[in-house]
Amino acid sequence: MAKSVDDYIRSGEGSLVDVRSTGEFQSGHLPGAIHIPLDEVPAKMKMIAAMPQPIILYCHSGNRSGIAADYLQQHGVEEVFNGGGIFQLMHLIHPSME
Repeated sequence: MAKSVDDYIRSGEGSLVDVRSTGEFQSGHLPGAIHIPLDEVPAKMKMIAAMPQPIILYCHSGNRSGIAADYLQQHGVEEVFNGGGIFQLMHLIHPSME
């Protein structure tokens, strides 16, 4: 059975990439997240592809991370997933948080 994004988040496997703006990232991010704003993804594609996979991308709502995931998949990065929004993922990591 294939693992889901939730499984990867809970286990801490792979790489977590925050594609939000610098200001958003500085105001708070998930533990261990690497900050690569969406507009820098094309220029940093080789660096991203070399990260431990699966690569889970997130933003505020899941829109920007979806765009980044599609771009990376179209350019040969296989194990990349749209993790969605930060608050959804935060709840997975810390279920007691509201």
